[in-house]
Amino acid sequence: MGERRDNEPESAQLPEGPVVGVVGAGTMGAGVAQCFAQAGYRVVVADPDEEARRGGAERLRAGLRLQRLLRGRRQQGTAAAGQAQQKESPQPEAPQQESAAAPADPAALVDFTADLAALAEATFVVECAREREPLKAEILRALDRLCPPATVFASCTSAVPIARLASFTGRPELVVGTHFMNPAPLKDAVEVARSPHTGEETLARTLRLLESIGKKPIVVGDGPGFVTNRVLMLTVNEAAYVLHEGTADAESVDRVFQECFGHPMGPLRTGDLIGLDTIVDTLDVLREHTGDQRFQPCPLLAKLVAEGSTGRKAGRGFHHYPNTSSPLVPRGETSHG
Repeated sequence: MGERRDNEPESAQLPEGPVVGVVGAGTMGAGVAQCFAQAGYRVVVADPDEEARRGGAERLRAGLRLQRLLRGRRQQGTAAAGQAQQKESPQPEAPQQESAAAPADPAALVDFTADLAALAEATFVVECAREREPLKAEILRALDRLCPPATVFASCTSAVPIARLASFTGRPELVVGTHFMNPAPLKDAVEVARSPHTGEETLARTLRLLESIGKKPIVVGDGPGFVTNRVLMLTVNEAAYVLHEGTADAESVDRVFQECFGHPMGPLRTGDLIGLDTIVDTLDVLREHTGDQRFQPCPLLAKLVAEGSTGRKAGRGFHHYPNTSSPLVPRGETSHG
């Protein structure tokens, strides 16, 4: 894994094979790159910001270490269960094997670069830029000029309608939404948003690719926020109002959702995990595209973001996170919900 020099050909960095492009080296971009690399795909991550590229490479390495740790624990658990079963039954079991496609060193399959032109040979590109429509429009227009005519553009947008993003390209039938959940390497589900223009073959290619990296795609129609964030963002915002108005403290708000509804995490901790800056950006997009003032960010939410209290990655948000050191939700980086 490395950062390609301007005068160094990409082939010197990565082995031969299909290339998946990722635009954006932030929390979500690094996580998406990890998902593809772990499945054996060559990945090129483009981001003009040097600090973002350096941070993305660090997150990728940390994420891979975490995956090895989790895999080791699963294997220990499987071995222990097998020993217990052998005591109960003498029937031997065939040993489970790792996937043949799993590379020995996934990090070696990932190249970070400042140059968007490095994605010129990619057959599939996932756009993971911040939730700012003008930025996404600029990226998609550039990709449309650079990439082969058959390249699929998949956006990891949290809220911008796919038909709107497709309008910035000359290939609307090849644009689809792939809303990975955060943290991407640990979440199996991917919300796949199909606009009225998305072609059947584009959808089929996208589903095959996601399934090949172990994801479980859920196909939905197009619209602001799709399913997840059309509902979730309003829930987080209303939970912030409950806290803002003094109806309950943050811990009690989340406990209600966990203990009454069985949610693994309440809406305020969920917001902290996603990143409160991303929550505000997404609410703004939803308000713009729906005209619904319910998506106006709660004053408390806006205040926390203005103060830099953006959630778990900053060590504080609705809740406090002393000594936060998550490799998948680092401080000072934007993640997508």
